[in-house]
Amino acid sequence: MKRRKRVEWTRLDNAAKIFPPTSNDRDTKVFRFACELFERVEPFLLQEALDETIEVFPLYKSVLRKGFFWYYFETGNLHPVVEEEALPVCAKIYNENRRNLLFRVLYYKNRISLEIFHALSDGTGALWFMKSLLYRYLIRKYKDTLSYQQLKFDYEASVRQKMDDSFLKYYTGKRISLVVNNERAYHIRGTRREENQMQLLEGTMSVKAVLGAAHEYNTTLTVYVTALFMYSIYKNMSERGKRRPVVLSVPVNLRNYFESESARNFFSTINISYHFGKNRTDMEEVIKSVSESFARELTEERLKNQIERLAALEHNVFARAVPLALKDLTLQLANRINERGITAALSNVGKITIPAEFTPYIRQFDVFTSARRPQICMCSYGDNLVISFTSPYSDTDIQKTFFQTLSKKGIDVKIASNL
Repeated sequence: MKRRKRVEWTRLDNAAKIFPPTSNDRDTKVFRFACELFERVEPFLLQEALDETIEVFPLYKSVLRKGFFWYYFETGNLHPVVEEEALPVCAKIYNENRRNLLFRVLYYKNRISLEIFHALSDGTGALWFMKSLLYRYLIRKYKDTLSYQQLKFDYEASVRQKMDDSFLKYYTGKRISLVVNNERAYHIRGTRREENQMQLLEGTMSVKAVLGAAHEYNTTLTVYVTALFMYSIYKNMSERGKRRPVVLSVPVNLRNYFESESARNFFSTINISYHFGKNRTDMEEVIKSVSESFARELTEERLKNQIERLAALEHNVFARAVPLALKDLTLQLANRINERGITAALSNVGKITIPAEFTPYIRQFDVFTSARRPQICMCSYGDNLVISFTSPYSDTDIQKTFFQTLSKKGIDVKIASNL
Protein backbone atom coordinates (compact mmCIF):
# COMPACT_ATOMS: atom_id res chain seq x y z
CA MET A 1 0.00 0.00 0.00
CA LYS A 2 1.42 3.39 -1.03
CA ARG A 3 1.85 5.79 1.88
CA ARG A 4 0.32 9.24 1.49
CA LYS A 5 2.79 12.12 1.51
CA ARG A 6 2.62 14.16 4.71
CA VAL A 7 0.99 17.56 4.17
CA GLU A 8 2.99 20.48 5.55
CA TRP A 9 1.25 23.67 6.62
CA THR A 10 2.34 27.08 7.90
CA ARG A 11 0.45 29.85 9.70
CA LEU A 12 0.20 33.23 8.04
CA ASP A 13 2.31 35.90 9.71
CA ASN A 14 0.51 38.76 11.41
CA ALA A 15 0.90 41.26 8.58
CA ALA A 16 -0.37 38.71 6.04
CA LYS A 17 -3.72 38.08 7.73
CA ILE A 18 -5.32 41.27 6.37
CA PHE A 19 -4.74 40.42 2.70
CA PRO A 20 -6.97 37.38 1.97
CA PRO A 21 -10.24 38.87 3.28
CA THR A 22 -9.62 42.31 1.71
CA SER A 23 -8.34 41.33 -1.75
CA ASN A 24 -10.78 41.68 -4.64
CA ASP A 25 -10.95 42.54 -8.34
CA ARG A 26 -10.50 46.26 -7.58
CA ASP A 27 -7.49 45.75 -5.33
CA THR A 28 -5.79 42.41 -5.91
CA LYS A 29 -3.09 42.93 -3.23
CA VAL A 30 -0.52 41.93 -5.85
CA PHE A 31 2.77 43.73 -6.37
CA ARG A 32 5.45 43.37 -9.03
CA PHE A 33 9.22 43.55 -9.30
CA ALA A 34 10.52 43.82 -12.86
CA CYS A 35 14.05 43.67 -14.20
CA GLU A 36 14.95 44.95 -17.65
CA LEU A 37 17.92 43.20 -19.23
CA PHE A 38 20.08 44.34 -22.13
CA GLU A 39 19.26 41.19 -24.12
CA ARG A 40 16.11 39.19 -24.79
CA VAL A 41 14.97 36.70 -22.19
CA GLU A 42 15.39 33.01 -22.99
CA PRO A 43 12.28 31.32 -21.48
CA PHE A 44 13.83 27.84 -21.24
CA LEU A 45 16.74 29.11 -19.16
CA LEU A 46 14.39 31.21 -17.03
CA GLN A 47 12.32 28.09 -16.31
CA GLU A 48 15.42 26.20 -15.26
CA ALA A 49 16.38 29.06 -12.96
CA LEU A 50 12.87 29.12 -11.44
CA ASP A 51 12.93 25.34 -10.87
CA GLU A 52 16.09 25.74 -8.82
CA THR A 53 15.09 28.95 -7.02
CA ILE A 54 11.82 27.60 -5.65
CA GLU A 55 13.67 24.76 -3.95
CA VAL A 56 15.44 27.25 -1.68
CA PHE A 57 12.25 29.27 -1.01
CA PRO A 58 9.91 26.47 0.14
CA LEU A 59 7.06 28.80 1.16
CA TYR A 60 6.64 29.68 -2.53
CA LYS A 61 5.40 26.13 -3.13
CA SER A 62 2.35 26.88 -0.99
CA VAL A 63 -1.31 27.38 -1.75
CA LEU A 64 -3.56 29.40 0.58
CA ARG A 65 -6.24 27.42 2.41
CA LYS A 66 -9.10 28.39 4.71
CA GLY A 67 -9.45 26.63 8.02
CA PHE A 68 -12.27 27.02 10.52
CA PHE A 69 -10.34 29.59 12.57
CA TRP A 70 -7.43 30.80 10.40
CA TYR A 71 -6.03 30.92 6.88
CA TYR A 72 -2.91 28.82 6.42
CA PHE A 73 -0.34 27.92 3.77
CA GLU A 74 -0.32 24.32 2.58
CA THR A 75 2.70 22.98 0.73
CA GLY A 76 1.57 21.36 -2.50
CA ASN A 77 3.02 19.73 -5.56
CA LEU A 78 2.12 22.48 -8.02
CA HIS A 79 4.92 23.35 -10.41
CA PRO A 80 5.51 27.04 -11.32
CA VAL A 81 5.74 27.71 -15.04
CA VAL A 82 7.16 30.90 -16.53
CA GLU A 83 4.73 32.62 -18.89
CA GLU A 84 4.97 35.27 -21.55
CA GLU A 85 3.27 38.40 -20.26
CA ALA A 86 -0.35 38.66 -21.40
CA LEU A 87 -2.48 39.63 -18.38
CA PRO A 88 -3.02 43.20 -17.10
CA VAL A 89 -0.32 44.24 -14.63
CA CYS A 90 -0.85 42.93 -11.09
CA ALA A 91 -3.83 40.83 -12.15
CA LYS A 92 -5.55 38.81 -9.45
CA ILE A 93 -3.62 35.81 -8.14
CA TYR A 94 -5.49 34.61 -5.06
CA ASN A 95 -8.85 32.95 -5.64
CA GLU A 96 -10.35 31.12 -2.67
CA ASN A 97 -12.09 28.67 -5.00
CA ARG A 98 -8.91 27.65 -6.80
CA ARG A 99 -5.75 25.90 -5.61
CA ASN A 100 -2.91 27.82 -7.19
CA LEU A 101 0.50 29.19 -6.32
CA LEU A 102 0.60 32.72 -4.98
CA PHE A 103 3.12 34.16 -7.41
CA ARG A 104 3.86 34.22 -11.13
CA VAL A 105 7.04 34.72 -13.16
CA LEU A 106 6.56 36.51 -16.48
CA TYR A 107 8.76 37.58 -19.36
CA TYR A 108 8.34 39.97 -22.27
CA LYS A 109 11.18 40.78 -24.67
CA ASN A 110 14.03 41.96 -22.38
CA ARG A 111 11.97 42.04 -19.17
CA ILE A 112 11.56 39.50 -16.35
CA SER A 113 8.74 40.17 -13.87
CA LEU A 114 7.80 38.62 -10.54
CA GLU A 115 4.24 39.20 -9.29
CA ILE A 116 3.33 38.15 -5.75
CA PHE A 117 0.19 38.05 -3.63
CA HIS A 118 1.11 40.13 -0.58
CA ALA A 119 0.09 37.45 1.94
CA LEU A 120 3.09 35.41 0.78
CA SER A 121 5.79 38.05 1.27
CA ASP A 122 6.62 41.73 1.50
CA GLY A 123 8.79 43.73 -0.86
CA THR A 124 12.08 42.78 0.78
CA GLY A 125 11.32 39.06 0.76
CA ALA A 126 10.11 39.21 -2.84
CA LEU A 127 13.23 41.11 -3.91
CA TRP A 128 15.39 38.37 -2.38
CA PHE A 129 13.47 35.80 -4.43
CA MET A 130 13.78 37.95 -7.56
CA LYS A 131 17.52 38.41 -7.13
CA SER A 132 17.96 34.67 -6.52
CA LEU A 133 16.06 33.97 -9.72
CA LEU A 134 18.14 36.47 -11.71
CA TYR A 135 21.36 35.05 -10.27
CA ARG A 136 20.50 31.56 -11.48
CA TYR A 137 19.24 32.80 -14.86
CA LEU A 138 22.29 34.92 -15.64
CA ILE A 139 24.87 32.27 -14.73
CA ARG A 140 23.09 29.97 -17.17
CA LYS A 141 22.75 32.47 -19.99
CA TYR A 142 26.31 33.79 -19.67
CA LYS A 143 28.03 30.63 -18.41
CA ASP A 144 31.00 31.11 -20.73
CA THR A 145 31.72 34.48 -19.13
CA LEU A 146 30.63 33.88 -15.53
CA SER A 147 31.46 30.22 -14.90
CA TYR A 148 35.07 30.85 -13.89
CA GLN A 149 34.28 33.65 -11.42
CA GLN A 150 33.71 33.15 -7.72
CA LEU A 151 30.29 34.80 -7.50
CA LYS A 152 28.83 35.56 -4.08
CA PHE A 153 25.13 36.22 -3.64
CA ASP A 154 24.23 38.66 -0.87
CA TYR A 155 21.28 36.68 0.56
CA GLU A 156 22.39 33.33 1.89
CA ALA A 157 19.90 32.74 4.71
CA SER A 158 19.07 29.19 5.71
CA VAL A 159 15.66 27.70 4.92
CA ARG A 160 14.73 28.07 8.59
CA GLN A 161 15.67 31.76 8.55
CA LYS A 162 13.68 32.35 5.37
CA MET A 163 10.60 30.70 6.92
CA ASP A 164 10.92 32.60 10.20
CA ASP A 165 7.85 34.49 11.46
CA SER A 166 9.68 37.48 12.87
CA PHE A 167 6.51 38.98 14.35
CA LEU A 168 6.34 36.03 16.74
CA LYS A 169 10.06 36.29 17.42
CA TYR A 170 9.79 39.87 18.70
CA TYR A 171 6.35 39.68 20.31
CA THR A 172 6.54 39.99 24.12
CA GLY A 173 2.90 40.33 25.15
CA LYS A 174 3.43 43.87 26.40
CA ARG A 175 0.12 45.57 27.18
CA ILE A 176 -0.46 48.53 24.89
CA SER A 177 -3.56 50.32 23.69
CA LEU A 178 -5.04 48.83 20.53
CA VAL A 179 -6.96 52.03 19.81
CA VAL A 180 -5.32 54.19 17.14
CA ASN A 181 -6.44 57.75 16.50
CA ASN A 182 -7.57 57.78 12.87
CA GLU A 183 -8.71 61.24 11.74
CA ARG A 184 -10.60 61.23 8.47
CA ALA A 185 -8.23 62.16 5.63
CA TYR A 186 -8.70 63.83 2.26
CA HIS A 187 -9.72 61.26 -0.37
CA ILE A 188 -8.79 61.45 -4.03
CA ARG A 189 -11.69 60.91 -6.41
CA GLY A 190 -11.63 60.14 -10.10
CA THR A 191 -13.06 58.20 -13.02
CA ARG A 192 -12.34 54.51 -12.65
CA ARG A 193 -10.78 52.67 -15.55
CA GLU A 194 -12.80 50.00 -17.33
CA GLU A 195 -12.75 46.41 -16.02
CA ASN A 196 -10.82 47.49 -12.91
CA GLN A 197 -7.61 47.80 -14.93
CA MET A 198 -4.88 49.69 -13.13
CA GLN A 199 -3.20 52.74 -14.55
CA LEU A 200 0.60 52.67 -14.44
CA LEU A 201 2.75 55.73 -15.06
CA GLU A 202 6.52 55.50 -14.53
CA GLY A 203 9.21 58.15 -14.46
CA THR A 204 12.89 57.23 -14.78
CA MET A 205 15.49 59.78 -13.74
CA SER A 206 18.96 60.23 -12.27
CA VAL A 207 19.37 59.42 -8.58
CA LYS A 208 22.08 62.10 -8.33
CA ALA A 209 19.79 64.71 -9.87
CA VAL A 210 16.95 64.03 -7.41
CA LEU A 211 19.39 63.93 -4.51
CA GLY A 212 20.62 67.33 -5.66
CA ALA A 213 17.05 68.68 -5.49
CA ALA A 214 16.59 67.14 -2.03
CA HIS A 215 19.85 68.63 -0.78
CA GLU A 216 18.62 72.09 -1.77
CA TYR A 217 16.18 71.64 1.12
CA ASN A 218 18.78 69.89 3.35
CA THR A 219 16.75 66.69 3.35
CA THR A 220 16.85 63.08 2.16
CA LEU A 221 15.55 61.67 -1.10
CA THR A 222 12.72 59.79 0.66
CA VAL A 223 11.54 62.86 2.57
CA TYR A 224 11.75 65.00 -0.57
CA VAL A 225 9.72 62.60 -2.74
CA THR A 226 7.16 62.10 0.05
CA ALA A 227 6.72 65.87 0.46
CA LEU A 228 6.53 66.34 -3.32
CA PHE A 229 3.80 63.69 -3.57
CA MET A 230 1.79 65.44 -0.83
CA TYR A 231 2.36 68.82 -2.49
CA SER A 232 1.21 67.44 -5.88
CA ILE A 233 -1.99 66.15 -4.26
CA TYR A 234 -2.55 69.55 -2.64
CA LYS A 235 -2.14 71.40 -5.97
CA ASN A 236 -5.08 69.39 -7.33
CA MET A 237 -7.39 69.63 -4.31
CA SER A 238 -10.63 71.58 -4.25
CA GLU A 239 -11.11 74.28 -1.62
CA ARG A 240 -13.58 71.99 0.13
CA GLY A 241 -11.06 69.17 0.11
CA LYS A 242 -8.57 71.28 2.04
CA ARG A 243 -10.71 70.83 5.15
CA ARG A 244 -9.09 67.41 5.52
CA PRO A 245 -5.39 66.54 5.96
CA VAL A 246 -3.38 64.73 3.28
CA VAL A 247 -2.21 61.45 4.85
CA LEU A 248 0.27 59.09 3.21
CA SER A 249 0.62 55.49 4.36
CA VAL A 250 4.30 54.49 4.24
CA PRO A 251 5.43 50.86 4.69
CA VAL A 252 8.48 50.34 6.91
CA ASN A 253 10.88 47.42 6.51
CA LEU A 254 11.24 46.18 10.10
CA ARG A 255 14.44 44.31 9.20
CA ASN A 256 16.18 47.69 9.31
CA TYR A 257 15.37 47.89 13.04
CA PHE A 258 15.12 44.28 14.21
CA GLU A 259 17.44 41.50 13.11
CA SER A 260 15.68 39.19 10.66
CA GLU A 261 16.37 37.35 7.42
CA SER A 262 12.80 36.18 6.98
CA ALA A 263 11.59 36.03 3.39
CA ARG A 264 8.02 36.41 4.64
CA ASN A 265 6.21 39.61 5.62
CA PHE A 266 8.04 41.66 8.22
CA PHE A 267 6.88 45.23 7.78
CA SER A 268 4.74 47.83 9.43
CA THR A 269 3.27 51.13 8.24
CA ILE A 270 3.42 54.70 9.46
CA ASN A 271 1.16 57.58 8.52
CA ILE A 272 2.67 60.90 7.40
CA SER A 273 0.14 63.74 7.60
CA TYR A 274 0.01 67.38 6.56
CA HIS A 275 -2.99 69.72 6.74
CA PHE A 276 -2.71 72.23 3.88
CA GLY A 277 -5.88 73.99 5.02
CA LYS A 278 -4.34 74.88 8.39
CA ASN A 279 -0.62 75.30 7.61
CA ARG A 280 1.70 77.02 5.18
CA THR A 281 1.62 75.51 1.70
CA ASP A 282 5.18 76.07 0.50
CA MET A 283 7.49 73.10 -0.13
CA GLU A 284 9.95 74.19 2.58
CA GLU A 285 7.31 73.90 5.29
CA VAL A 286 5.92 70.60 3.94
CA ILE A 287 9.41 69.09 3.84
CA LYS A 288 10.13 70.26 7.39
CA SER A 289 6.91 68.66 8.66
CA VAL A 290 7.48 65.40 6.77
CA SER A 291 11.05 65.16 8.07
CA GLU A 292 9.86 65.66 11.66
CA SER A 293 7.15 63.01 11.19
CA PHE A 294 9.65 60.43 9.92
CA ALA A 295 11.98 61.15 12.83
CA ARG A 296 9.12 60.83 15.32
CA GLU A 297 7.63 57.64 13.87
CA LEU A 298 10.78 55.71 12.95
CA THR A 299 12.00 54.84 16.42
CA GLU A 300 12.57 51.35 17.74
CA GLU A 301 10.10 51.92 20.58
CA ARG A 302 7.26 53.00 18.28
CA LEU A 303 7.90 50.20 15.82
CA LYS A 304 8.09 47.66 18.66
CA ASN A 305 4.64 48.83 19.76
CA GLN A 306 3.44 48.26 16.19
CA ILE A 307 4.66 44.65 16.38
CA GLU A 308 2.88 44.18 19.73
CA ARG A 309 -0.32 45.64 18.27
CA LEU A 310 -0.20 43.45 15.14
CA ALA A 311 0.43 40.26 17.14
CA ALA A 312 -2.11 40.96 19.86
CA LEU A 313 -5.08 39.55 17.92
CA GLU A 314 -3.42 36.19 17.34
CA HIS A 315 -2.58 35.84 21.03
CA ASN A 316 -5.98 36.94 22.32
CA VAL A 317 -7.69 33.82 23.65
CA PHE A 318 -11.17 35.11 22.75
CA ALA A 319 -10.22 36.24 19.24
CA ARG A 320 -8.59 32.87 18.55
CA ALA A 321 -11.91 31.12 19.27
CA VAL A 322 -13.85 33.25 16.76
CA PRO A 323 -14.61 31.40 13.47
CA LEU A 324 -12.78 32.62 10.38
CA ALA A 325 -15.96 33.94 8.73
CA LEU A 326 -16.43 36.39 11.61
CA LYS A 327 -12.72 37.23 11.67
CA ASP A 328 -12.96 38.11 7.96
CA LEU A 329 -15.89 40.46 8.57
CA THR A 330 -14.02 42.09 11.45
CA LEU A 331 -10.86 42.57 9.37
CA GLN A 332 -12.86 43.96 6.45
CA LEU A 333 -14.54 46.47 8.75
CA ALA A 334 -11.22 47.40 10.37
CA ASN A 335 -9.70 47.86 6.92
CA ARG A 336 -12.51 50.20 5.84
CA ILE A 337 -12.09 52.26 9.00
CA ASN A 338 -8.33 52.43 8.43
CA GLU A 339 -8.83 53.48 4.79
CA ARG A 340 -10.86 56.49 5.95
CA GLY A 341 -7.67 57.91 7.43
CA ILE A 342 -5.48 57.49 4.33
CA THR A 343 -5.20 59.66 1.21
CA ALA A 344 -2.56 57.73 -0.72
CA ALA A 345 0.50 55.54 -0.17
CA LEU A 346 4.22 55.67 -0.86
CA SER A 347 6.69 52.80 -0.71
CA ASN A 348 10.45 53.18 -1.15
CA VAL A 349 12.23 49.87 -1.75
CA GLY A 350 15.52 51.74 -1.79
CA LYS A 351 18.76 50.91 -3.56
CA ILE A 352 18.86 47.53 -5.31
CA THR A 353 22.31 45.99 -5.41
CA ILE A 354 23.60 42.99 -7.35
CA PRO A 355 27.03 41.35 -7.73
CA ALA A 356 29.24 43.58 -9.87
CA GLU A 357 29.73 40.75 -12.37
CA PHE A 358 26.06 41.02 -13.38
CA THR A 359 25.94 44.77 -14.06
CA PRO A 360 26.76 44.41 -17.80
CA TYR A 361 23.54 42.45 -18.27
CA ILE A 362 20.96 44.43 -16.26
CA ARG A 363 19.61 47.81 -17.40
CA GLN A 364 17.23 48.69 -14.54
CA PHE A 365 14.67 47.54 -11.96
CA ASP A 366 11.22 48.83 -11.17
CA VAL A 367 8.51 48.01 -8.65
CA PHE A 368 4.81 48.80 -8.37
CA THR A 369 1.65 47.47 -6.77
CA SER A 370 -2.09 47.17 -7.28
CA ALA A 371 -3.87 50.18 -5.85
CA ARG A 372 -7.34 51.09 -4.67
CA ARG A 373 -6.08 54.68 -4.40
CA PRO A 374 -3.10 56.45 -6.03
CA GLN A 375 0.21 55.04 -4.87
CA ILE A 376 3.92 55.58 -5.49
CA CYS A 377 6.52 52.81 -5.42
CA MET A 378 10.14 53.61 -6.09
CA CYS A 379 13.52 51.94 -6.26
CA SER A 380 16.96 52.72 -7.59
CA TYR A 381 19.63 50.74 -9.38
CA GLY A 382 22.92 52.42 -10.18
CA ASP A 383 22.03 56.00 -11.05
CA ASN A 384 18.55 55.08 -12.29
CA LEU A 385 15.67 56.04 -10.00
CA VAL A 386 12.29 54.70 -11.13
CA ILE A 387 9.19 56.25 -9.55
CA SER A 388 6.03 54.32 -10.42
CA PHE A 389 2.51 55.69 -9.95
CA THR A 390 -0.35 53.21 -9.88
CA SER A 391 -3.97 54.28 -9.68
CA PRO A 392 -7.46 52.87 -10.28
CA TYR A 393 -8.38 56.18 -11.95
CA SER A 394 -7.84 57.41 -15.49
CA ASP A 395 -7.01 60.94 -14.27
CA THR A 396 -3.32 61.90 -14.30
CA ASP A 397 -3.29 65.45 -12.90
CA ILE A 398 -1.39 64.54 -9.71
CA GLN A 399 1.20 62.55 -11.66
CA LYS A 400 1.68 65.42 -14.13
CA THR A 401 2.17 67.93 -11.31
CA PHE A 402 4.69 65.61 -9.64
CA PHE A 403 6.85 64.97 -12.71
CA GLN A 404 6.55 68.54 -14.05
CA THR A 405 7.85 69.85 -10.72
CA LEU A 406 10.90 67.61 -11.07
CA SER A 407 11.37 68.72 -14.68
CA LYS A 408 11.29 72.38 -13.65
CA LYS A 409 14.20 71.55 -11.33
CA GLY A 410 16.19 70.59 -14.42
CA ILE A 411 15.76 66.85 -13.85
CA ASP A 412 15.41 64.82 -17.05
CA VAL A 413 12.42 62.49 -16.57
CA LYS A 414 11.61 59.71 -19.06
CA ILE A 415 7.93 58.76 -18.87
CA ALA A 416 6.41 55.37 -19.71
CA SER A 417 2.85 54.17 -19.14
CA ASN A 418 0.28 51.50 -19.94
CA LEU A 419 -2.25 54.10 -21.14
